[in-house]
Amino acid sequence: GLELILCDTKNKTADHSNRIYVPYDDTRALDYYNDIAKRRKDLKLEVVRLPKKITPQYVKSIDNYPGILALALREEDNIDEHYDKKKSPKTVIRGVPFVVPGGRFNEMYGWDSYFETLGLLVDERPLLGKSMVDNFVYEIEHYGKILNANRSYYLTRSQPPFLTDMINRIYYNGYVKTSPKPLTKESISQWQYISFTAAIKELLSVWLNDPRIERQSGLSCYHTEGFGIPPETEATHFVAILTEFGKKYNMDWESFKKAYMNEEIKDPEVDEYFVHDRAVRESGHDTSYRLEKKCANLACVDLNSLIFKYEIDIADYIHKFCNDDLKSDLFYFLARLRKNAMNKYCWNDEKKIFYDWDWKQQSQNEYDSPTSMWPLWCGCAEDVINPSSSQAEDLIKTSLKLFEVSGGIVGCTEESRGPTSLVRPNRQWDYPYGWAPHQIMTWQALKNYGHSQDSGRLAYRWLYTVLNSFVHYNGVVPEKFNVVSIDHKCKVEYGNVGIDFKCLSKEGFGWMNASFEVGITYLSREQRMALGALIHPDQYFNRKKN
Repeated sequence: GLELILCDTKNKTADHSNRIYVPYDDTRALDYYNDIAKRRKDLKLEVVRLPKKITPQYVKSIDNYPGILALALREEDNIDEHYDKKKSPKTVIRGVPFVVPGGRFNEMYGWDSYFETLGLLVDERPLLGKSMVDNFVYEIEHYGKILNANRSYYLTRSQPPFLTDMINRIYYNGYVKTSPKPLTKESISQWQYISFTAAIKELLSVWLNDPRIERQSGLSCYHTEGFGIPPETEATHFVAILTEFGKKYNMDWESFKKAYMNEEIKDPEVDEYFVHDRAVRESGHDTSYRLEKKCANLACVDLNSLIFKYEIDIADYIHKFCNDDLKSDLFYFLARLRKNAMNKYCWNDEKKIFYDWDWKQQSQNEYDSPTSMWPLWCGCAEDVINPSSSQAEDLIKTSLKLFEVSGGIVGCTEESRGPTSLVRPNRQWDYPYGWAPHQIMTWQALKNYGHSQDSGRLAYRWLYTVLNSFVHYNGVVPEKFNVVSIDHKCKVEYGNVGIDFKCLSKEGFGWMNASFEVGITYLSREQRMALGALIHPDQYFNRKKN
């Protein structure tokens, strides 16, 4: 695994070194990687010990020296084919495995890993999902948060948090049954305890702490600790905006970039632009006009729904497994406060939809996004089984009308996105594009509130979109689709990972693969047969109506 990830061109710098950064207090990992560096000179591996306190200033100082970040190691039985009973050690140290998204994304990503885990559970591979939880626990313990991905320039940036739901799904869906070793009640409880302890630490130190908490509303925002131009972007990514900023100083974009990064120019307007740009990247929705130039000022519906789920899951765990009602009541109370705040600041009773709250403008950011349905996913919308209002039903009706198109759920409405042009191009998380996370979250959200028929219809639309391209374009499975035209050819920033191959595609894309596995479980027998015959969703459902 290490050799594969070191082949990634993102590791290459001017001195042609491969680097791995190791946490200050993980001496076992330090010894392990130093030993590899000595034995495998061909890897040109430089092992760097991180400082005890990782500051934004330190992270910026290594922008020109990128490398991968160490993840968890574990001791395993030696099953090497050259094993010698007399000479070989009985156990060996190995890296804890994980799934990568694919294409240029050759590392362990934050929210990708959650959706990949859902696919693994359908495939009855919970142990690999458990390994990714173990790596997340390692990241929280050693890097302070679940990272955007395990690369050095992501040390100040997280991603949408799904850890508690990962833990619960793995615990309740086969981890015990499929372990290669007999598991005791104590070992299972210990894993659950360690995992939830890390989730509590992440909740309190990351999402309920500065700079991500907005204290007036009590809601949380995407807001990284990093500053300056994100180093992982392509060299020309910010040319347009840097050109505009450079005009103030009579400088071309390259000269301005150099002066700004060397702190020879200090400009609050530029600083603020990159605060928001980094926040957008932390949101996972990079990029969208919903978030552009204001993301750090938004208490996003998606984020606060996920944090509400953390608070409920943690409270449930403490109540059921720790028998500590005093502590569980604290987290139930936090969840109740968040739900009340979301209803106060994010719910628009006139339009029957949730909007992100712009705390700086003290108003709702009225941009229609399918993330407005995430309160249904986490159970935060009013309960339709024993309703105190019609909020959930109203939200479902509004959302399906706004976001359901031929190929599934679209990233936003065309009206919200607005007109596009050469100077205002399409954004990949906006209309007309659709993404696996939005589909999967919507299916589960609707199912939670008794709308399984709607879930099945939307799943069929999406699976047809995936399968249609797969069948007609040599097995292509990309990261996103144009769900309006049902097409994988997306003329948009960053292109479309997964479509650049010769002859036949070999791997697909992580959460897209998972969405197909998960989506199949929502279909009826008749829908599966129709999908196998590649019947267009509009044709299929129009026929059903008639």
